[in-house]
Order: sequence, then structure tokens, then C-alpha cells
Amino acid sequence: MTVIYEDNHIIAVNKTCNEIVQGDKTGDTPLSETVKAYIKEKYNKPGEVFLGVTHRLDRPTSGVVLFARTSKALARLNAMFQSHEQIKKTYWAIVQGAPKMPEARLENWLIRNEKQNKSYIAKPGAKDAKLAILSYKTLVRGDNYTLLEINLETGRHHQIRCQLAAIGCPVKGDLKYGAKRSNPDGGICLHARQIEFVHPVSKEEICITAPVPDDALWRALTTQIS
Repeated sequence: MTVIYEDNHIIAVNKTCNEIVQGDKTGDTPLSETVKAYIKEKYNKPGEVFLGVTHRLDRPTSGVVLFARTSKALARLNAMFQSHEQIKKTYWAIVQGAPKMPEARLENWLIRNEKQNKSYIAKPGAKDAKLAILSYKTLVRGDNYTLLEINLETGRHHQIRCQLAAIGCPVKGDLKYGAKRSNPDGGICLHARQIEFVHPVSKEEICITAPVPDDALWRALTTQIS
């Protein structure tokens, strides 16, 4: 676990593709418990440590995850994430090939299949379908892969993975959405790069950036960003 920001009310960590944010059926220790243990030891906290989960990342996704250290911060951050106001998340993705348009705004209706834990493109207005909107732009185009920057306008299940696959550019390593092969670490090349928000207590503008994974392809592409 790598802490990239902390104060009295919030703490942010750079999640790896092997970590889960909250407990699930695997029984693996979630990040929330690891962060609690870190706070308890660092600040010599007696008793139970409070930690609130404000948002989640899919297990195979890496990047910044923000937790609340106080109930006041948790309530206010939850409201921000639900309304998409005063908060902005930026993702980087390495995708197969290259999109036809170097930048675009994608609008799709998505249906989530709970049993498969997968989302599908649906016709507009289809039953149970939800509108998903994102914008992307090309940062670096390589021989076989392209590095994209993505900004979400909605927060749908597997939205980035599904929408990029629909334009013929699945995220590298994402077998569920059409990638040719898996990544050695079992993750996918989708990284929650940055989160910008108004601090829930101090009201300051906060910007937290998560370093990309220590991987040869990530290094090769990101070093070309002008």
C-alpha cells in the first residue's frame, strides 16, 4: 500500500491491480482494512479506527482511491461523488490499437449483467439501461497501443471498459471486454490517474495524482507525453 496524500480528514492511496477496496467473497484483506491498520499504528490510535469508503475501483484497475477519516468528511464526499459536483476523476488507459478519432465524447446506454459482472451496450431507452457518458483524448500513440486520457460524466458499472471496447479499443489485458491476452500481473491497463475536489472540511482545492504502475509499457508511453 502506498499513501499519496493524508490529513486529519482524508487519506488517499495508490491502489495496485491486485488489491480490493472493500471486502468481497474472495476473503482477501481489503485496502480499507490495510489503511485502518496503517492509521492505527502511525498515530497510535486506541480502539477502533474510523475509515469511510467514498468510492471504489474495480479490482484489476489501479490508481488513486480516496478514503474519509472522519464522519463529517465521509458524508460530504459521498454527496460530491453522487452529484458529480466539486469533484473530477481523470483516468489513463492503454488500449489496443487506436481510436478512429483522436478525441471524442462517447454516449452509450449500458445494461449491467449481474451474473456475469459485465456491462453491455444497449439500444437507447432499453429496459434497465442507463446512460453512460465519457470524453477521451489521445495522449500518445504507439505501434500497437495507445495511451488515452478519460474523463467521466457518469459513473456506470465498467463504463470505461465497455465504452472503449465498443469503439474497437479494449483496455490492454481486459479479457472480459475483448483484449487479445491477459497481463502478467492479472490486472488491466486502466489507471485512476488523478482526482480533483474541494476539500470537505477546509474547502481548499485538492488535486491528488497517482504514479502509474511500474511497468515497461506504462513507462514507454508516459515518457512520450509532451
